[in-house]
Amino acid sequence: MSPGCSPTTRTFTQTVFGEGTAGAKVLVVGEQPGDKEALAGEPFVGPAGKLLDRAFAEAGFDRQALYVTNAVKHFKFKREGKRRIHQKPGRTEVVACRPWLLAELRAVRPDLVLLLGATAAQSLLGPKFRLTAHRGEPVEAPDDVAELVPSAVATVHPSAVLRAPDRDDAYAAFVADLKAAGKLLK
Repeated sequence: MSPGCSPTTRTFTQTVFGEGTAGAKVLVVGEQPGDKEALAGEPFVGPAGKLLDRAFAEAGFDRQALYVTNAVKHFKFKREGKRRIHQKPGRTEVVACRPWLLAELRAVRPDLVLLLGATAAQSLLGPKFRLTAHRGEPVEAPDDVAELVPSAVATVHPSAVLRAPDRDDAYAAFVADLKAAGKLLK
């Protein structure tokens, strides 16, 4: 288990670290690994990851050139029969895993941090950050991480697109957010 980020209950799985190249211009932060990611030991390989790959391609990002990780490094779940049902990580898990996220930022030194979902955004921008108020727009990082986060954009997590009542509209808005973020690199 990861020091400083180890699970305290049996509702966690293996540690899932980020992947990508050091020196990637874009570092993508999600909430936490899902069930598929926890089983594979890789970030964004489940249904949300497939949607994210498609959206990245449409927005002009090369997934192979990105560094992709999560704010929380373990899948938190509850059992319902044989199924493992996602549970939102609490502030304790986010804070406990934050040193790992900061270490990834130091190692990669991205030009842009793309935050997927409120949990990811709040992990770096603070618990008072509201995604609904700043979705798809450049946001300034607080002083304690400003040197590691030169530019940031927060948007919804791809799993929110999968759960949306109108997936087509939600997907189009998600891709628009990614395109707006991409313009910050040019």
